[in-house]
Amino acid sequence: MGRRRVGGGRPVSGTRRHADAAPAAAAGPGGSRLGVLGGTFDPPHLGHLAMAEEAREVLGLERVLFVPAGQPWQKADRAVTPGTIRLALVERAIAGNPAFAVDGREVARPGPSYTAETLAALVAEGAGPDPWFILSAEALAGFGTWREPERIVELARLCIVPRGPDPRRAVETFLASFPAAAGRLVALDRPRLEISSTEIRERVRAGRSIRYLVPDGVAELVRRYALYCPGSAADAVPGDARGGS
Repeated sequence: MGRRRVGGGRPVSGTRRHADAAPAAAAGPGGSRLGVLGGTFDPPHLGHLAMAEEAREVLGLERVLFVPAGQPWQKADRAVTPGTIRLALVERAIAGNPAFAVDGREVARPGPSYTAETLAALVAEGAGPDPWFILSAEALAGFGTWREPERIVELARLCIVPRGPDPRRAVETFLASFPAAAGRLVALDRPRLEISSTEIRERVRAGRSIRYLVPDGVAELVRRYALYCPGSAADAVPGDARGGS
């Protein structure tokens, strides 16, 4: 799809808000200037791109790596579009932004996808210590159910993007359970784009437009593969063949 695939600071005290998180200082000396944004991306949408760009700018990141999950075990209750197609969707979505890249390791790796394993591999491959792991406040609420959450906090600093009814409360609750993350977390005030992949899939099934919700290249592939429609490629992967976070 014409995009490059990648194989392979000073900690922020407390939950500093967007306004006083200086881009140059946020990454800090000795820390990685890499951001990692994982997810199912079924499909990737403008909200994903906006959160990645906001994190890149505020934290002074050199690169944001999009990592589509291969077998998202926390979504075993629904069919998931095959990983190779979701990888192509992400490549289309990030086209044109030289600071964005896609990593297909979780799609290529058999078995469930785990964030802790991916972060450990990236650090071992030279990504630098303490990359920034970007996730929404909504995802943060379920962080304790992920595999090896303490290891994730040790491997990466967390960049929390607002999403959901009370993002600040989600951060406070998280820190009560994971106090070691207090100096390794920054919470952004923006962007606040309440776009969801679930909504997009539902709109496609209903024959409605997804224009201005996803990049044009993504919309073109959704049409080409007839994704999210009965009998499409998205319905071809049974729940027990998948393994998230």
